[in-house]
Amino acid sequence: MGVLIEGSWRDEELPEETGGAGDFRRANSRFRDRVTADGQFNAEAGRYHLYVAHGCPWAHRTLIFRALKKLEGAISVAYSVPGLREQGWTFESNPAFPDCTPDTVNGFHYLHEAYTASDPRYTGKVTVPTLWDKKTKRVVNNESSEIIRMLNSEFAGIAGDDTDFYPAPLRAEIDRVNDLVYANVNNGVYRCGFARSQAAYEAAYDALFETLDELEARLSRQRYLVGRQVTEADWRLFPTLVRFDVAYFSLFKCNKKRIADYPSLSSYMRELYCLPGIAATVTPRYYIINYYSIKKLNPSGIVPKGTPVDYTQAHDRARLTV
Repeated sequence: MGVLIEGSWRDEELPEETGGAGDFRRANSRFRDRVTADGQFNAEAGRYHLYVAHGCPWAHRTLIFRALKKLEGAISVAYSVPGLREQGWTFESNPAFPDCTPDTVNGFHYLHEAYTASDPRYTGKVTVPTLWDKKTKRVVNNESSEIIRMLNSEFAGIAGDDTDFYPAPLRAEIDRVNDLVYANVNNGVYRCGFARSQAAYEAAYDALFETLDELEARLSRQRYLVGRQVTEADWRLFPTLVRFDVAYFSLFKCNKKRIADYPSLSSYMRELYCLPGIAATVTPRYYIINYYSIKKLNPSGIVPKGTPVDYTQAHDRARLTV
């Protein structure tokens, strides 16, 4: 997909993302400042701008929290057109993708322009989501797990919904589940798809399905990942689930089972999809376009025509009371 090297765009990859055993190692996000209720980056309506792509699961997290917290009027968004382009995430008016809006705040055509505007000699990946501060004209943060925490907790009085998805009594268990899900599921599918050796692939594959089996068992006993209420843990798993059967199962070689083959996981996924504001954040056709545009996984560039998933089927989760 390309990277910035000393502020210049190159059609390269970061060598540190492949381990000596051929295993995929995701590079850490580089911009890690925080929006707070009272700090350098104050939580203010209209101050912040999100750069996202419908196809990206990490960006999807932030769109979910923006919808859940009813922050649509407070935080603007630019949506990249789907597909990995020569200069990375691209923002433009395209009649084929009318729900992908150009960058009306800065007029950036490519996301890497936001990175070099913030650090002219930046070296590293250019990723969505990226949170931009209109006041200081720079990137604040490009780590999705931190952005969703900010949206959850720092916009009191601005957010239209005060639900706390990271409540203090449940934080230890939410963190434990998040760590497991991130390592083996959220990032696990990428560790399968981007592995450079058979051994690395099989290790990631085994960990992925061992964890999916564990989550299936958990969700057969309780309604949500951490008991009887929806938490951050559920919203961190959900973006991977909705992409699994349309892309990860086939293209990423995660083909032991589909999510549709897990009764509890699939019903749980459909319940979350039906919650207010969530369906509008789910765009399965874009997932196919995005992933099948990755040349090293799909050299022919042929994009499958079908979208084999239906999130709207009835679910049976109300039967669980714990």
